[in-house]
Amino acid sequence: MHTRVADAFKAHPMVNQKHLDLKSMKELPESHAWLSQDGSPSYGSSSSEQVPVINLKDPNAMKLVGHACKTWGVFQVTNHGVPTNLLEEMEAAGRKLFALPIQQKLKAARAPDGVSGYGVARISSFFPKLMWSEGFTIIGSPYEHARKLWPNRYSRFCDVIEGYKHEMNNLAQRLMWLMLGSLGVTTEDVKWDGSQGSCPALQLNSYPACPDPDRAMGLAAHTDSTLLTILYQNNTSGLQAHREGAGWVTVPPIPGALVVNVGDLLHILSNGLYPSVLHRAMVNRTQHRLSVAYLYGPPSNVQISPLSKLTDHVHPPLYRPVTWSEYLGTKAKHFNKALSSVRLCVPLNGFVDANDHSGVPVG
Repeated sequence: MHTRVADAFKAHPMVNQKHLDLKSMKELPESHAWLSQDGSPSYGSSSSEQVPVINLKDPNAMKLVGHACKTWGVFQVTNHGVPTNLLEEMEAAGRKLFALPIQQKLKAARAPDGVSGYGVARISSFFPKLMWSEGFTIIGSPYEHARKLWPNRYSRFCDVIEGYKHEMNNLAQRLMWLMLGSLGVTTEDVKWDGSQGSCPALQLNSYPACPDPDRAMGLAAHTDSTLLTILYQNNTSGLQAHREGAGWVTVPPIPGALVVNVGDLLHILSNGLYPSVLHRAMVNRTQHRLSVAYLYGPPSNVQISPLSKLTDHVHPPLYRPVTWSEYLGTKAKHFNKALSSVRLCVPLNGFVDANDHSGVPVG
């Protein structure tokens, strides 16, 4: 399974991977200077609206999750069952990794046509400016890369990663059925079992303190190529989600809470009822921000298409069947126009894909 997902990127290797020691920089280099389209500073939330916060012990959790998916595409969850000490251990492991000297981190660098390892965001290829961040991607076992970083002391890091992935997988399956259940979908309506053979990825992101945060971009606007993504962010603000009519809305860190994003594959599965959310990460002048994203998808060879229960002659399927591996390759080629590229047709009423973000400013 891991090989199939990795193969999706081999036809689209990254070019011009530039690894800089951002922590040591006293000024923002021109290569990292972003401005919004009107030339004004890119930072800041344009809306006072608040992303929904859902207590998973609430008797109405399924209904609340459904409403959040339909109206926002992103929400935060509390009382999710993931132990607080595990979240803290995961953050500590991430900090330990990113605190290593740049030359040490580069020993576990991601290959240009690879997925796992240390490096800059894959979406960098689609933008003229570089992002103020570094990342570490784990698909499958972290062992191979961890032993390059800590030749004699990698076992603790691996144990934390494996424990975290286990808890996140359980939560992702639970969230998935809350999302589908809110659409009236049952286990009989889904031909694959998410607990078998799925190929999740863990993405650790580091955003060092930035000397000129108003002109920098931590992670440019994008949607996730997943069913759903679970994000743990530390206590430093930076995540923003885009909402139609409201603009960019900051998703504030809430102690112990986790952020849940609707991904492109759930957008397809729900036939567009639950749109995937465009989001980005801003940076901070004085504080280092760390986030850990658990990217949850179906088994990589399973065809994902609009669920038959959600389609009829009035609501025809809007997307063709696609596997996660195939869609990852499409995303690597077309980026934020990937969803539009797998659309079957535009209905006569002129409906435009809510997730074709080709016209949305990215910072």
